[in-house]
Amino acid sequence: MLDSSIRRWIDPPLRRAGERLAPHVHADTLTLMGFAAGVAAAVAVGLGAFAVALLLFALGRMFDGLDGAVARATAKTDRGGFLDITLDFAIYAAIPLAFALHDPAANSLAAAALLATIVLNGSAFLAYAVMAERRGVTTAAPGDKSLVFLAGLAEGTETIIAYALFLLLPQAFATLAWTFALLCAVSGVARIAFACRYLR
Repeated sequence: MLDSSIRRWIDPPLRRAGERLAPHVHADTLTLMGFAAGVAAAVAVGLGAFAVALLLFALGRMFDGLDGAVARATAKTDRGGFLDITLDFAIYAAIPLAFALHDPAANSLAAAALLATIVLNGSAFLAYAVMAERRGVTTAAPGDKSLVFLAGLAEGTETIIAYALFLLLPQAFATLAWTFALLCAVSGVARIAFACRYLR
């Protein structure tokens, strides 16, 4: 929902950073660095080190922004696009799981609900991308994405905000997770409804 607006602000500095970094680092390397930072953030959550987790999560998201900028400054690859989206989903699954492991009694049910709705939302998102590719649909989304993105209420910006709030307010994780799970569920259902109409 917010991605298009946010990208108008962040794309110019990301483009400049990508052009400067491109001669020195491969986009896939940045993707893997972002994944490593995200996994480390999940480990920190499991250990109760939430401030450290927040810093690592922010670092991982920074690498996630830079990998696409470097790819656009050099040459985008299918492997890069595949790694980017797959490892993003892995991080977004690992952190709620880490909250459940940290405090099972307080967090397990909310984490499970969140993971279920992430699967729903992500499945609709990725399945539509496959069908759109078959039909030759191209994306006009800001950022020149590797996949055809189907807009929804819960996109990248909303996810980053929600996860940052989890880490800033870990005692409120269950409430925040239920709230974001509802947003993901509504987004997923809306994406399914749109895709069913479009693919009829």
